[in-house]
Amino acid sequence: MTNIALAIIGGTGLYKLADLQDVETHQPVTRYGAPSGPIRIGTLAGKRVAFLARHGEGHSVPPHKVNYRANLAALQALGATRVLALNTVGGITERFGPRVLACPDQIIDYTWGRISTICEEEGTEVLHVDFGDPYTPSLRKTVVAAASRAGVALVDGGCYGATQGPRLETKAEIARMRRDGCDLVGMTGMPEAGLARELGLEYACLAIVANWAAGAGPDSDEVITLDDVLANVAAASAGLPALIGEVLSGQG
Repeated sequence: MTNIALAIIGGTGLYKLADLQDVETHQPVTRYGAPSGPIRIGTLAGKRVAFLARHGEGHSVPPHKVNYRANLAALQALGATRVLALNTVGGITERFGPRVLACPDQIIDYTWGRISTICEEEGTEVLHVDFGDPYTPSLRKTVVAAASRAGVALVDGGCYGATQGPRLETKAEIARMRRDGCDLVGMTGMPEAGLARELGLEYACLAIVANWAAGAGPDSDEVITLDDVLANVAAASAGLPALIGEVLSGQG
C-alpha cells in the first residue's frame, strides 16, 4: 500500500496528469474485477498522487460499462482515502456555460441498470449510508478554498444530473432536468459518488463544462462540434494543475 495524498479520476478528455513525476504503474485486480485501466502513481506538489482514467486511457469504456466499484476499490487498496473526480459535463442553467469549472454540492441520479452498491452480492452486509450531502463537505470546502488561493474561477455549488448515456440527451429531457433543479448534466456522476460513500472514501467533483446541454444556452439550436468540446475542456482545465497543487498544499 502506498501513502496517497489524493486520488484523481479523469473523465472525457482528461486521460493523464501531465505534471505527475516519478510515475509508477499499478494494475490491481479487486474483488469487483479490474479497473478501467492502469493506475498511475507519482509525485505532484511534493505529495503522492494517484490518477485513473475513468474511461480507460484510450477512452474505450462507455459510461454505462465503467466498473465504478473496481475503480474505487483499486484506488482504496493502493492507499487512497480522498478522491477528486473530474467530470466533463454539459451546462443547463445560466451560471454553467461552456468553459466553466464547478464544484457541485448535489446530485440527481437518472441512470439505470448499473451496479450501484457494494451490497450487490449475496451475503454482503446491507449498508444504508447517509447520502443527504453526496459530496464530502470538508473536501468540497478544501477544493473551493484551493481554487480561491490559486486564482482559478470556480462556481461553488450546483446540482449534477447523472444520465445513462452514451447518447446525449433530448431537449425535452434537459427541460425536465432543469425543472428538477439540475444545473449540470453528465453520464458518470453516479453510481461513483454513492459507491465512494459506501466505501468510506472522501469524494468531491470538479465538473468541467464542455458545452451547453440540448436546448440550453443563448442559442438553443446551436450544433456543437467535437473540436468545440475539446477546446472548451482544455480551456476549463487550464487551471487544474494550480488548483490541485493548492489542494495538496493543504494536506499533511
